[in-house]
Amino acid sequence: MERTKEMLLSMKKLNEVKNIIVSRRKRKDFEVVTEEWLKYKKNTVKKSTYYNYSYSVAKYLYPSFAGKNITKIKNYNNFIEELSDTLSPKTVRDIVTKLKEIINFYEEEHNTKLNIKKMSLPKMNKKEIQILSNKEKQKLEKYCIQQNDLKSLGILICLNTGLRVGEVCALRWENIDFETRRIHVEKTIERIYSKEENKTIVIIDTPKSMTSIRTIPINSKLYNILKQMKRKCTKNDFVLTGLSDHYVEPRNYQYNFREILKKSKIKRYKFHTLRHTFATNCIEAGMDIKSLSEILGHADVSITLNIYVHSSDKTKRKYLEKI
Repeated sequence: MERTKEMLLSMKKLNEVKNIIVSRRKRKDFEVVTEEWLKYKKNTVKKSTYYNYSYSVAKYLYPSFAGKNITKIKNYNNFIEELSDTLSPKTVRDIVTKLKEIINFYEEEHNTKLNIKKMSLPKMNKKEIQILSNKEKQKLEKYCIQQNDLKSLGILICLNTGLRVGEVCALRWENIDFETRRIHVEKTIERIYSKEENKTIVIIDTPKSMTSIRTIPINSKLYNILKQMKRKCTKNDFVLTGLSDHYVEPRNYQYNFREILKKSKIKRYKFHTLRHTFATNCIEAGMDIKSLSEILGHADVSITLNIYVHSSDKTKRKYLEKI
């Protein structure tokens, strides 16, 4: 009887040890490590960023690494090459950045260093930004002013402030201070992937970074237009709809923008061209890079320099002619 009890106790202890070993092995599974990383991220990043991480993990990382022991994966370059066949260098780099974060998370949690071959990232081809010509800008402004409606007003706001499409869609009249002549950018609207619902959803959230929460001065031309349009709305209304409970989704507003370009007889541009045009005009007018960076809401002045430094050629030429 005693011997049977001892055997049962020994078996119980053995099973406990096995469970511990299995548990430790599971903690090395790529998806288990990734889920722990996502839990950590959920408490440290904004909602839209978390959903972006979840989407990248589900779409790109799990199909290649689910079920694999993270300590046994030594080379990720084949995976990176496969991504590069169908995705842009920027998208590939974004995915690899998340992959590196997951690996670093495991290393820090287990106080170890994984022996991984250096990852080869695709080169970024610097594309020249598109901007509206002065003639195109004048035509677009003239058309929007003539329309005298809220959706056309959004185009004028972006041309004169450099707001992103999600930011202008989230803008309410209460965010416009007519006394100090400033626009307060506090929210953005974006479509993100929801892991819980397994589909994309639209959310209103804070902008992409702390520097994107900003105040932008309003020039006299835009101020007069805003003051006239404000009469039709209350402070809680969204600027683009004139309603407090209904907004325009960014992708729909991008479609509206294409239609406005078509009616203005201007060739097709991306919505972000309005932001590029504004920034380029500011540089050519002599605005310093730091001020422009703050207005655009860039996280770092170097971002502004890298994107728009070539746009000041006209200004450079003007000064060179004086030598």
